[in-house]
Amino acid sequence: MNERGSWHLRAGSVVVAWLAALVVVSVGHRWIPQSGWLLVHVLGLGAVSNAILIWSGHFTDALLRRPTGSRRAETARLLVFNAGAVTVVAGMISGWWPAVLVGGCVVAVVALWHGTTLLRRLRSALPSRFGHTVRYYVAAAAMLPVGAGIGVAMADSRLPGEVHERLVLAHAGINVLGWVGLTVLGTLVTLWPTMLRTRMAQRVEDAARRGLPVLLAALAVGVAGAVAGLPVVTAAGVLGYLVAAGYVLEPHLDEIRRKHPGDFATLSVLAGVLWLFGVLLYLAIGLATAATPFEATEVAGAVTAALLAGFVAQVLLGALTYLIPVVIGGRAAVQAAMAELERGAPWRLSVANVGLVLCVLPVPSLVRVVCSMLVLVAFASFLPLVVRAVLAARRMRGVPSAPGVREPMPAARRLGIAAAGVAVVVFAAVGGVAADPAAVGISSVDTVAVAETGHTTEVQVRVEGMRFVPAVLDVPAGDRLVIEFVNSGEDRHDLVLANGKRTGRIAPGESAVLDAGVIGGTVDGWCSVAGHRQMGMTLQVRAAGAAPVSHDGHDGAELHAGATTDTVDVAHSLMIDPGPGFVPHDATAPAARPDHRMTLAVSEVEREVAPGITQKLWTFGGTAPGPTLRGRIGDVFEITLVNDGTIGHSIDFHAGALAPNGPMRTIAPGESLTYRFTATRAGMWLYHCSSMPMSVHIANGMFGAVIIDPPDLPAVDREYVLVQSELYLGAPGGEVDAAKVAAGTPDLVVFNGYANQYDHAPLQARTGERVRIWVLPAGPDRGTSFHVVGGQFDTVWAEGEYRLRPGTGGAQTLGLFPAQGGFVELEFPEPGRYPFVTHAMTDAEKGAHGVVEVLPLP
Repeated sequence: MNERGSWHLRAGSVVVAWLAALVVVSVGHRWIPQSGWLLVHVLGLGAVSNAILIWSGHFTDALLRRPTGSRRAETARLLVFNAGAVTVVAGMISGWWPAVLVGGCVVAVVALWHGTTLLRRLRSALPSRFGHTVRYYVAAAAMLPVGAGIGVAMADSRLPGEVHERLVLAHAGINVLGWVGLTVLGTLVTLWPTMLRTRMAQRVEDAARRGLPVLLAALAVGVAGAVAGLPVVTAAGVLGYLVAAGYVLEPHLDEIRRKHPGDFATLSVLAGVLWLFGVLLYLAIGLATAATPFEATEVAGAVTAALLAGFVAQVLLGALTYLIPVVIGGRAAVQAAMAELERGAPWRLSVANVGLVLCVLPVPSLVRVVCSMLVLVAFASFLPLVVRAVLAARRMRGVPSAPGVREPMPAARRLGIAAAGVAVVVFAAVGGVAADPAAVGISSVDTVAVAETGHTTEVQVRVEGMRFVPAVLDVPAGDRLVIEFVNSGEDRHDLVLANGKRTGRIAPGESAVLDAGVIGGTVDGWCSVAGHRQMGMTLQVRAAGAAPVSHDGHDGAELHAGATTDTVDVAHSLMIDPGPGFVPHDATAPAARPDHRMTLAVSEVEREVAPGITQKLWTFGGTAPGPTLRGRIGDVFEITLVNDGTIGHSIDFHAGALAPNGPMRTIAPGESLTYRFTATRAGMWLYHCSSMPMSVHIANGMFGAVIIDPPDLPAVDREYVLVQSELYLGAPGGEVDAAKVAAGTPDLVVFNGYANQYDHAPLQARTGERVRIWVLPAGPDRGTSFHVVGGQFDTVWAEGEYRLRPGTGGAQTLGLFPAQGGFVELEFPEPGRYPFVTHAMTDAEKGAHGVVEVLPLP
């Protein structure tokens, strides 16, 4: 292996390390802070940027026919760049903006250093027919400092929300289409025919030279439109970039006609370019129809995964698959490395691309999750293969090989392996549907025989509030019924009939046509979104002239009140110990922190809510209640809500005052939104899911607390948070019983999500210590009269003001309606076990009970 190849392999190990980190973040994203941001930037800022720094310098030297000198400067650039990139990542994870600022500045300086070096080499070299490729690299290098600067500004929590939304598109456009896109387009001028092992088409150089100014102009228009908050201008820039990129790449079609791509490297790069064109077309249309910068950001967010995984990752892996063997040197070593990197190539390509297609289509959430896992496996397989390739090349170092080219895999075999990959994705998707059949409308109901009339009755059904209008459809017996379902409501809805016919869940403003078939009797209908049926979203189809036949089909996820009476002994559960492995919800109040940037994932988890009783909860961050946030007046909170559930969800922070129609909207499974607000008033504020029916979403675990400290809040020795809520039990391991919620008959009333948990694991205090207890009844329906048996409060603070201060008297309860919050303070006079309850005693007897264990001072 020559010295040049050795340096590239050592430098390339940094790219591989970033890719390995990307796999780790992908697997553990639910437990890693800022995981969404990390997925984007570990790939873009880490793996891809390092690859650009390494290989753009390599191609510049090769195209300008420069002798390879010392690699000290290149090594220094890589070391400094990675130090800056790691600092940016650490700053984002820790929420310390100065670290992001320093790291961003380092990244920008290295990019300028790199671009200046390439420009100096271009000017000092003899005229070259491929000098325009180096100009692409120089232009790309000029983009990264601008993109990094915008990224640093976006990381500052003091940035106003509207400005942040505008900068998101500008940041993405400059970095992905500028830094990465220009590099890719310039490199393909010479690399693509080389990979195909064919001569360069005639118009390639001229198209590249003419296309660069147009690409830069289109980028400028798009970025200017994003910063100005004009989505239609941004769309024009994207469309211009699409047309210019097509102009630059069109001559390469002649090369493809002459030599069809057949290995992993060429097919992966080709697939990446096709994904780029598809995403740009979608963006141009979506941005042109977006009315606000917020909507424009949502359009871009919908194709982020497709752009990064489809375009960026596939081009990177394809290029590395070709380049790594090339720099190794030696025919036998190169052939051995290529053989390793080609292992399973058709399977990996088909799984990755078919899986990605399903991920971006409106498929059920579980199907999307399964497909995304397969895509990750297909991409991650590159890592062990590249290790095997390097080891195989080392074993073959110095071994002679027969002349000639390694025989490619027969086309029939390639197609067979690719078909196997497609089959894996299809079977996985079918498995996802089998696990959630309701998502695609599979149902089993009785049918009624009737003579067909040959006539069709057409009816329009719309949504008003939580009702279908009309709610009763009279259809002549034997007629075929066709329903135009118009979602004129504010949430996602569907229409399910007891005969198995159904629409998909459609967004507000959309419509769907449902062919209900021939009507021979009475057929019930409903919305299958959890709780919507109980809120009144039902209709009935009646066959005029036929005896009424009721089909009381219902969604398997929904249960009637009392359905669990014989299966769950709540009274017995409240009398037994949870067992030695029980871990209580930590009631310790968190400290106020200056940075409030976090990702909050909606997840569906099965949790024990009382000894022996489990429920499938919908949660913020995997717990019910969700994490308690704490800050001070003037703090800016930026919460990225990611819906990893199976139905639509939303979030409403009472701590922020802003128009609800944007950040509080319901998002579908797989979508995300960013909720930014400034804390302007002190209080203990509720946050909760506001999707309808709100009562069901809150009752099934979607709530939490935000504490904004009052000014000059005195320090105390111990501080606890208790969030009270009700549980309306469904089947064991099932979801909330929506009928019980509507009837207002909770099975349990609990503090911090588990009945009587602090009886079994008491809160701790010592005599003479000052203890503050924050209390918030999340509901959905019950307030609280919080009381500590044997204790007296000398401080009571609720809904933003003090009701009682030390030295002015005492209080025995803190009375709060649902969604009100406050705190009490007290000191315990002597050691002992002090129960705390809601003094609405029937609720206390249902689990809203705990103990403060007071020990003597040491």
